[in-house]
Amino acid sequence: MERVLIFDTTLRDGEQSPGASMNLGEKVLFARQLERLNVDVIEAGFPASSPGDFESVKRISQEIRGPQIAGLARTTPKDIDTAWQALKQARAPRIHVFIATSDIHLKYKLRKSREEVLEETGRAVAQAKRYTDNVEFSCEDATRSDPDYLARVLEAAIDAGATTVNIPDTVGYTTPTEYAKLLTQLRQKVKNIKKAVVSIHCHDDLGMAVANSLAAIENGARQVECTVNGIGERAGNASMEEIVMALKTRKDFFNFEVGILTEQIYPASRLLTSITGIQVPPNKAIVGANAFAHESGIHQDGVLKEKITYEIMKPETVGITQSTLILGKHSGRHAFRDRVLSLGYELSETHLNQAFQRFKDVADKKKQVFDEDLEAIIADEILRIPDFYKLVNMNVVSGSTTVPTSTVQIEIGGKLIQDAAFGDGPVDAAYKTISKITKTKSHLVKFSVNAITSGTDAQGEVMVILEESGIRVTGQGAHTDIIMAAAKAYINALNKLEYQKRPKGVPS
Repeated sequence: MERVLIFDTTLRDGEQSPGASMNLGEKVLFARQLERLNVDVIEAGFPASSPGDFESVKRISQEIRGPQIAGLARTTPKDIDTAWQALKQARAPRIHVFIATSDIHLKYKLRKSREEVLEETGRAVAQAKRYTDNVEFSCEDATRSDPDYLARVLEAAIDAGATTVNIPDTVGYTTPTEYAKLLTQLRQKVKNIKKAVVSIHCHDDLGMAVANSLAAIENGARQVECTVNGIGERAGNASMEEIVMALKTRKDFFNFEVGILTEQIYPASRLLTSITGIQVPPNKAIVGANAFAHESGIHQDGVLKEKITYEIMKPETVGITQSTLILGKHSGRHAFRDRVLSLGYELSETHLNQAFQRFKDVADKKKQVFDEDLEAIIADEILRIPDFYKLVNMNVVSGSTTVPTSTVQIEIGGKLIQDAAFGDGPVDAAYKTISKITKTKSHLVKFSVNAITSGTDAQGEVMVILEESGIRVTGQGAHTDIIMAAAKAYINALNKLEYQKRPKGVPS
């Protein structure tokens, strides 16, 4: 069987999803999980777009030794030079150069002629080729480009040294039939097409990203660009887990293989949710909460008799455990460490001790501790930037005949500050007090609450989005007391805003 390469762009295109920004530590942590997944290529970022992206691509290049590491670059010489500076320590670096080819983009965005773009393509790929033999070229908005012109650009890119050429459906406009036809045309028109791997990158604006990707694979694409949970610009990207499991489950039809270790799919999905705060819909294929759930009596009867009646995949193949009770208050550090590793988290001894202590606190309050509880603990305790604001103490009084009142103590720069405020409810009172102490000018864009597990003793997980001066950040907090979880989420978001305001190093 032929191999289809999995090019994961969660850390680049996925991170461009509103509210999905990650800090350096979170990006490295997720890159390690992608390495465990055994993806072929990790697109670690767009080095020239910001100092933060440069640093994250550089760190991932230094620390991840399995997959190829790609960095995105426009066709400008500075972008390509910067990408190489970030990538040069990677075991297998790839410079990914792109320029738009549709007349819409040429006229309204680039304001360049077709000939100018054609010339720029050859020059940029040749420049990247001087740094590495592993060069990918993308025609942005390919599916709305003139096929004859598109063929000329791809031919020029391959002539200049591109070893992979990407034909993206940038705005999710095409259909599977049209995409298949375009791929077939290009394979006939581009004379040197066999010298490069054909890649595709589909967006989900019309809900066809995965279908388009599979149609392209059937018609000659041998690399698919995708993201975990399908996150990305606008409606998102093609979902990595859906493409992989379609190829795996329907091998009889597609007859292709992938190198993904599928048991790491669910841990990757959960880790991404913990980092970004973007919840997976329960009806999401492969990784949604209902993907392997059966409520209908007829379905339950069938599954009890033989799982294959209603399950075309085993949940274990994507890393979903069948056990419900995971750990309790009598569990030791060894069992805790093993469970954390099985969930996809590789923690330092310091972070493990920190999480274990919090686990013990939660286990004392709950009869059962589930995987979701552990993930919330790790997200709340470990996946955080250094705290500028530290929540020390909080008391809230509320009731049907009482004006909700909150008293909060916060440590700021080693100094303990206490204040109080009234509110329309307990959370509002807590937030007004925190806002008063921190003097924040941020605006609360979103507030959501989820019960992590069932039962009245379940941990509550709160996610907030704050915005200030055009910067949006996501904050998370988990606690058996939902008011405390809300306060922790708000403080977490304020710390991220403070981190964003601090000056960052500029790449040389």
